[in-house]
Amino acid sequence: MEAKREEEPRVVTLRPVEATPESFAPFGQVIAASPDGDQFGPHDAQLDLSRGIPRFYIMRLESRPLKFSSITHHASVTQCLGSIGGQDWYLGVAKPSILDGATEQSGGGTAVQSRAGHFYLPPDPSEVCVFRVSGPKFLKLHAGTWHAGPLFKADAVDFYNLELSNTNVVDHTTHYFKKQDGVTFVIED
Repeated sequence: MEAKREEEPRVVTLRPVEATPESFAPFGQVIAASPDGDQFGPHDAQLDLSRGIPRFYIMRLESRPLKFSSITHHASVTQCLGSIGGQDWYLGVAKPSILDGATEQSGGGTAVQSRAGHFYLPPDPSEVCVFRVSGPKFLKLHAGTWHAGPLFKADAVDFYNLELSNTNVVDHTTHYFKKQDGVTFVIED
């Protein structure tokens, strides 16, 4: 008996958009330098770190080419990411899709319950986009924003990351596009 041959995933090519406060607004904030002494305001990261102990650390990432086939969200925390030294990097994103309960339907999708207990709608591959982050700025992701990356052209880049101390243990939901939708993404820049 012949083994069933798996279908090759469909490759979707995405062109990045520069991350600006306006272009990135549905997913979070773009934070750039401001003068020392400025008062707190809407140009500052609007953080929610209230559900645990904040963790601010430097992560070294190696070999993160401009392609992805899975995407992750954190339902309980905002997250901030930025490259140290301002190297260009890329982030695939989709809008948050966390539901208030199992019966809430938004857009007609089927609710899924995460390991963490919350309900969400899987991200639609047609709604995934990619942002290029250039220069000395960082991204604050809204709670629940689906994200793939950071991705970059260099061999290795150091990033600072602000999330909760246990985010990747108790609040890490991943959607596998390749397995669940037959799609992989390639960034063309």
